[in-house]
Amino acid sequence: MNMWIALVLATLAVGASAQDCSCGTMKWATCEDKPQCACHLLVGNNDKAMLKCNDLIPKCFLMKAEMYRASKGLDTRTIGGKQTEDAFVDNDGIYDPDCETDGKFRAKQCNNTEECWCVNSAGVRRTDKGDKNLVCEKLVETYWVRLQLKHKEVTGEMDANKLKAAITDAINKRYKNFDKSMVDSVDYDKASRTIVVDVKKPKGDRQTNLANMAYYMEKDVKVLPLFKDQGKFEPMVDNKKLEMENILVYYVDEEAPTFTMKNLSGGIIAVIVVVILAVLAGLAVLFFARRRQNQRYNKAQQREMEAM
Repeated sequence: MNMWIALVLATLAVGASAQDCSCGTMKWATCEDKPQCACHLLVGNNDKAMLKCNDLIPKCFLMKAEMYRASKGLDTRTIGGKQTEDAFVDNDGIYDPDCETDGKFRAKQCNNTEECWCVNSAGVRRTDKGDKNLVCEKLVETYWVRLQLKHKEVTGEMDANKLKAAITDAINKRYKNFDKSMVDSVDYDKASRTIVVDVKKPKGDRQTNLANMAYYMEKDVKVLPLFKDQGKFEPMVDNKKLEMENILVYYVDEEAPTFTMKNLSGGIIAVIVVVILAVLAGLAVLFFARRRQNQRYNKAQQREMEAM
């Protein structure tokens, strides 16, 4: 009898162990519990990235997985105020990145093409594009991100101090105990329902990756969560759930980006051209106005001399 009880308990223990072998931070992960629990993520044909599911999965692995899943017709993501003059936003969308074995981005990215560019530690382009001979000497670290959030309408007033505490706590709890002290400031504009969150780490810190947290939050707000638990980033303020409807992420690196005029978008170039033409037109009007004024003055002088 005791032997049967022991056998049942052992079976239940094995079943519980198998159920516990999962990856809470990655819903697309595949996990195996023999000989011990191990999880991986498919990032290519027969190409597996081994995961540490107690941490947020590196953004580079996530982007590769999304590109692979898109090629197989599986669900992925929708492609879709600056604090300093060096802050910039990711306008290039998703691409198939080259990753280091630990999940960091390689400094030079080419997206399997002949066109290459340099990226920061968030995988965001920070230089003009070039050919295969482009040299990216190092991976420049992103030490500051600005999260510009917009929430849905809520009833009643919101206390700014309570809002800051709620945002900070939500970031800390949802994104694997993210260090609260790195939430530098939280500003709120009631009229536009905009929340601006500055998250900073000390320059030189290579242990904390701000891009991973920002990327998980982008997915929470814009598409669907990457977590196995499909809850979203919804801070609680005075027992009211604050639902987000949009997010924009700006990046500030330890070194300024090196974009030049030649790679500005057509829209920006058009605006610059219009401004330049307007200035030239204004100068031309001023020139001819002064010229006519001088001609009148000279004619008046001549008539005065004739009268004398």
